[in-house]
Amino acid sequence: MAANVYDQFTVFFTGDTVFLDGTAFPLGQLTTDVLNLDDEVLTEIDQRVSDFLSAVWTLLQEKTDSAARSTQERLNAVWDLIFELPVYRTLRLDMGTSRNLFPALLTDRDKWSEVLDVDSDGHRRFEDFLSGLEYFAESLRNFRWQIWWMLEQYFESLSRRGSVAYAEAYAAYFTEASAAGGLFFLEQEFEQSFPAQLCFVPMAHPAEPGKAILAEKAEFRYLSHFLYVDFYRGLMAGNAPRCCHNCGRYFLLSDGYNTCYCNNIAPGETERTCRKVGAHRRANHPTGLKPAGIEYRKVYNRLKARKQRGKLSRDEWNAVVSQAQKVLELAEQGKLSDEEMRKRFTEF
Repeated sequence: MAANVYDQFTVFFTGDTVFLDGTAFPLGQLTTDVLNLDDEVLTEIDQRVSDFLSAVWTLLQEKTDSAARSTQERLNAVWDLIFELPVYRTLRLDMGTSRNLFPALLTDRDKWSEVLDVDSDGHRRFEDFLSGLEYFAESLRNFRWQIWWMLEQYFESLSRRGSVAYAEAYAAYFTEASAAGGLFFLEQEFEQSFPAQLCFVPMAHPAEPGKAILAEKAEFRYLSHFLYVDFYRGLMAGNAPRCCHNCGRYFLLSDGYNTCYCNNIAPGETERTCRKVGAHRRANHPTGLKPAGIEYRKVYNRLKARKQRGKLSRDEWNAVVSQAQKVLELAEQGKLSDEEMRKRFTEF
C-alpha cells in the first residue's frame, strides 16, 4: 500500500476497533484525542497556512527556484503542526513528496504547465489542495464544536451508558438539529454523511497469529470526515467521549462504563487520578444517595478510619477506595443486584 498524504489516507475498521498502519485504537479514541487539542494549535495552523498561501501567490508571479524553496519552507512549517495531530502522527505518511512538493513541481514542466492552465485538471487539483489547507483548521473547529454541543446537551445527563442510550440521545439531537437546520446549518438540510471509498478485505488477526479477520478498508480525503465516522461508529459500539468532571479533559467511556472522572493524574496531584479524587469527593457529599451510595459511604468511612489509625498506607488507601468506587459504579449501572453489591462491599 502506498504511503498516505494529508488529504488521502486509509484506515481499517473491524468490530469496535480502527487500525491505522497496524496500530489499533478503540472506536472513539481518536475523536477524544482531537477534542483535547488546545485551541492555540489550530490558531497557529491558520497563521502558518496564511503565510504559506502568500508565498504561493509570490511563486505564481515569479516562477523562480528561490520562490519555490520559500513556498516549500512555509508549507513545511504547516506540516510540522499537522503531521503531529492525532491520526496523522500514527499514519505512515509520504514525507518525501510532502516536504519537497514545490521544488519538484517547478522542475516538472508538464505538471507546472497544468497548474498554470486554469482549465486543466491539474489546476483544479492544485486549487483543491490550497482550499483544503485553508479550511483545515476551521473544519476541526466545526467538528469539535458540534461534538461538544451534542455531548453536553444530549449525552451528559444520561443515567445509563451504552449503544442503546447513545442511539436515543443521538435521535433527540438529530431531530432537533434537523428542525433547526435553517438557523444552524445555513438553510441546508441537516445530515451526517461523509464520502469515503470503501472495500472489504481480509487482514491478519491482531492477537491470534495465523488467523484472519474481515475488515472494512476506508479511504478518506479529509481528517474531519474520518473523525465523524470514528465518533459515530464509536457510539454504535457503546463508546463515547466524556468530559471529566474534575480536570475538564475528555476521556473515552467504553462498553457502557459509567463514570464522570478520567484516570489521568488530577490537577495539583502527583499520584492520585481524577477518578480517585472524585471517589473521595463523592464520599463527602452524601446527599441523595441511593442504596449503593449508602453502602459505599459506610465502606469509605471504614477505610478512612483504618487509614487514620495507620493500618493503611496512602497508596493502599487510594487503591482500595478506587476498587470500592468501581463496585459503586457497577451497582449504579444496574449490573449488580443489591445482594451482590452488599456482598462485594463487605470484602473491603
